[in-house]
Amino acid sequence: MQIARPYAAALYDLAQGENTVEGVEAGLNSIAQLAGESQDFERFLRSPVISADVKAAAIETILAQAEVHPTVANFVKVVARNGRLFALPTIIKSFRALAAQGRGEIAAEVTSAAPLSKSQLADLAKTLKGKIGKTVTLSEHVDPSLIGGLVVKVGSRMIDSSLKTKLTAMKIAMKEVG
Repeated sequence: MQIARPYAAALYDLAQGENTVEGVEAGLNSIAQLAGESQDFERFLRSPVISADVKAAAIETILAQAEVHPTVANFVKVVARNGRLFALPTIIKSFRALAAQGRGEIAAEVTSAAPLSKSQLADLAKTLKGKIGKTVTLSEHVDPSLIGGLVVKVGSRMIDSSLKTKLTAMKIAMKEVG
């Protein structure tokens, strides 16, 4: 989403100038976690039916109780007033990528059928670091429809070892034979 990059870049520049990149990133992660855990909150962010003014008022109440970093709270309020809350998840993702790049890391998204343990995530990060040559920051997602295996996205590369994809490939191959 083109709209997310300028917002993320502006927030990153501000956080870097204040030397609060880690705190801002933690606050954004809290908001992303809330959106990931609550379908109602996610629908609220994306809804075109709810006016920007109503969203801004609701977000102020949510942020007051969430106790996020002040820069994050102010930023999200600005995004809400500008009617851009629908882009907030993408803005957060873009900010994470900028922060990781600033630390000399590369971000990767891991989707698995079930939550991975800390040791599994550490092993995966270590393996990816060996392949890529940079420290890898993982963001984990769970998608039970994968059945098993992993889908790993690093930049524009995607490694799909999920059973769902393998079964789909077998199904296509069997149709071609039969």
